[in-house]
Amino acid sequence: MPSRSVVALSWLFALPPLAGVLIAQGPPGPGGPGGRPLRKHTATTTRPLELVAATETAPEKSRSEILARGGQRTISSNAIPDHLVGPFPNRGNPHEILPQAFSFEVPEKPVAAGEITPLGLSPFGFAVNGVFFDPGAAEFWQGDRSSGWQYEALGGAVPLGLDENHAHVQPTGTYHYHGLPTLLLKRLGANDAQHSPQVGWAADGFPIYARTGFSNAKDPSSGVKVLKPSWRLKLGSRPGGRFPGGSYDGTFVQDYEFVKGSGDLDECNGRFCVTPEFPEGTYAYFLTDEWPVIPRSFRGTPTNLRADGPPGGFEGPGDRPGPKGKGRPGGPPPGPRPPRGEFPPR
Repeated sequence: MPSRSVVALSWLFALPPLAGVLIAQGPPGPGGPGGRPLRKHTATTTRPLELVAATETAPEKSRSEILARGGQRTISSNAIPDHLVGPFPNRGNPHEILPQAFSFEVPEKPVAAGEITPLGLSPFGFAVNGVFFDPGAAEFWQGDRSSGWQYEALGGAVPLGLDENHAHVQPTGTYHYHGLPTLLLKRLGANDAQHSPQVGWAADGFPIYARTGFSNAKDPSSGVKVLKPSWRLKLGSRPGGRFPGGSYDGTFVQDYEFVKGSGDLDECNGRFCVTPEFPEGTYAYFLTDEWPVIPRSFRGTPTNLRADGPPGGFEGPGDRPGPKGKGRPGGPPPGPRPPRGEFPPR
C-alpha cells in the first residue's frame, strides 16, 4: 500500500505525530452537548441548496502531512484548505476560519469488520489536504436530538452558509466538508473520463475516492463510469404527530433507505475493488453525486477522530490540551465560546 503518494498532494510541515483521539468539551446533554439547547426547527420540506461562491483566499497556507509508520497512518494538519473558500462569516455561518493543530492516527493496513459501524459523532475521515469530511449537521427536528430526526446538511431546509465546496466553519474555526469538495477535486484533476484520484482517508484507514471508478470493480481495463450509490428516498410520508410529517424528500437523513444492488456501491458507499493506487485491490469508499455523498458508515473499525461532541464538524482540540499523546492544543484562544452546533441558536 502506498505510504507517501498522498503526501505529495499536500503542503508539508513538521508536527509531532500524536495518537488518535482528539479532545472535545464534554458529553452531549439532552439537547446539544453539555445540555445546551439546539436550535428548534419545524421545516419539513427541502429547498434548493444555496451555496456561497468561493472567492476568498484561506487565511493561512494549508499545511498537512500524511505518513505511514509503525502500522499506523499519521495525519498532521492545520485544517486550512488549499483552495479558495467562501467568505466566512456569512449570513448562514457566523464563524471565521482559524488554523488548527490536529494530529491523529488511522490503521495503515485496515481490515473489514464483521459488522458495519454507523458514523455517529465523529468525522468520517480527512481529505488529502488535511480538511475533515464530516457530513452530519447538528440540527434536529424541534431541536430534539432524541427524536431521531436529523436534518440533512445538503437538504437546504436549514441554511448553513455552505460555500461552493459544500463546506463551512465550526465555532472553533474548523473548516470542514459536508459534501463534494468541488475545488479540491478540480485541483486534483478529477474528471468523468478517468478513475478518481485518491481524495482522502477514512477514519478506519481505507482510502476515499470521488464519483468515478472502474466499470468492473476488479478490472482496470473495463473503462470508467460515474458510480451510483444504492440509497434512495423512501416512498410515502413521514409519521407525523410528535415527529415530522410530509413526504420523504431528503429534508432529513432518515428520509433515505438502502436498497441492496440498486447502485454500484454498498451501504457504506464503498466496494472492494482495484484502484490506480491499489492495483492488488482494497476496500474503498466513494463520494457520490447523490445521497449519501459522503459515507455515513464504516466497513472497517474506525478511529474516533473526535471525543463526545455534536455531529456536523469537529469541535476541535483547541478547547484545552488533552492527555499526552491524545491531542494537541490549537484553535482559537481561550475565552467565551458560543453554544455548540453549526452556529449559535437564534
